[in-house]
Amino acid sequence: MKKIHRVVVTGIGVVSPLGNDKKTFFANLMAGKSGIRHIESEFAESLETRIAAWTDFDPLAYFPKHKANSLDRVTQFALVASQQAIEDSGIDLQAHDKDRIGVYLGTGMAGAASLEEGYIRLYRDNASRLKPFTVLMAMPNAAGAQIALDFLLTGPNLTFCTACASSTISIGEAVRLIRSGEADAMLAGGSEALLTFGTIKAWEALRTLAEEDPLDPGASCRPFSKNRSGMVLGEGASMVMLESLENAQARGARIYAEVVGFASSSDSAHITKPSVEGQSRAMKMALNNAGLQAADIDYINAHGTGTLLNDSTESAAIKATFGDAAYNIPVSSTKSMHGHLMGAAGAIEFTACLMAMQQQSLPPTINLNEPDPECDLDYVANQGRVGVKVDTVMSNSFAFGGTSGVLIAKKL
Repeated sequence: MKKIHRVVVTGIGVVSPLGNDKKTFFANLMAGKSGIRHIESEFAESLETRIAAWTDFDPLAYFPKHKANSLDRVTQFALVASQQAIEDSGIDLQAHDKDRIGVYLGTGMAGAASLEEGYIRLYRDNASRLKPFTVLMAMPNAAGAQIALDFLLTGPNLTFCTACASSTISIGEAVRLIRSGEADAMLAGGSEALLTFGTIKAWEALRTLAEEDPLDPGASCRPFSKNRSGMVLGEGASMVMLESLENAQARGARIYAEVVGFASSSDSAHITKPSVEGQSRAMKMALNNAGLQAADIDYINAHGTGTLLNDSTESAAIKATFGDAAYNIPVSSTKSMHGHLMGAAGAIEFTACLMAMQQQSLPPTINLNEPDPECDLDYVANQGRVGVKVDTVMSNSFAFGGTSGVLIAKKL
C-alpha cells in the first residue's frame, strides 16, 4: 500500500491590513485592532462605499524600481509573503531537489490593477498602445509563476481561482500533493489586490458591502451581530511553507502544526446563496479526513463575512455539524478586523489559526455588540482570550459559486 506522508507547516508569511509580518498581524488581531479605513485613492469620491481594509505597502521597500514596475500589486504581495515563509521555515532551498518543491496559489481577481490600468489607457485616455508587460502582469497565474521564477522552484505550479475559497483550496491541494509523496515541500497560500475603482463598483452593484459606521469606519464590519450590514473588501497575502513531516524533522525544523484534515465540496444550489447543507458537508468531510470527532476541535475561524445571509447560515451549519458540542467551541471571524481578502482570505485566516495555536490565544470577533438570536454560538466577542487550550483548529471558507473549503490543523 502506498505510504501516506504527514504534512506540517514550518513557515509563515503575511502581508495584511494589520501588518506585514506574522507577529504584528497576530498582535493586532489579539488587540482587536481594525484595519478598515477610509479609501484614500483619487477615485474615492466616486464611490458609494468609501471604506476598505487596505495594506500599507511600499513596493520600493522590497523591489528595485524596474522590477516593481513590471509586477502587479497582487504579485508583489505574494512574493513578499513567500520570502517571509521561506525565511521563517529555515529551509535551505539550495540543498533540496527543487523538482520536489512547488507553488500552489489562490486568487480571486488576480491582476485587477493591471487590467484596470489597461482599460483606462484605452478607453479614457485613447492610448494606442498598452504597457508591454500588461498580459504578463494581469494573467491569473502571474503571482504563482513569479514565485517559482524568483526562487527557482521547478515542482508543480498551479493557480486556484474559486472566489473566497481560493487559498484554502490551494493549501489543501498542496497538502494532498505532499501526502501522496509527489512533493517534499510546497509554498501555498493566496494573494489579492482588488481595491481598484472598477472592482469596488462591481461589488457595490451586488449590494453586499457594509455600510460605513458613521462614528468609526473601523467598526463597519460586524460579523454575527444583529446590526451587521455586509462585508468590507480587503487586500493582502499569506503564504505557508508546507513540508512532509520526514523532511521537516530531518533538517530539525520548527513546526507550527500538522495539517490533519482538508475537504472541499460544492453547494451546487445557488451562485451567491450559501446552504447549511453544503457548508456542513464540507466540515463533516474535513473532520472525517482528519479522523477527528466534534469534541476534538478547540477553535473555529469562521468564514464570517458580516453579511446577513452568510453568518446565520454558517452558524446553523456549525450546529448541524457539531450538534450540542457547537456551543462549547469558540468561533471567531477575524474578517471583522482585516476585512475580506477574497482569494487570500482562507490563507490569512489559516495563518491566524496557526498563530492561535502557537500562542494559545484566541482572536476576537470585534464590533459584536448586538446579539442576533440566529447567531447564538460563542463568537469570542470583542475581546481576545489568552492562556486557553488551542491544540486543534478548523478554518472555514465558503465561496460565491458554492465552493467550500475547510482545513484542520493540530499542534504536534
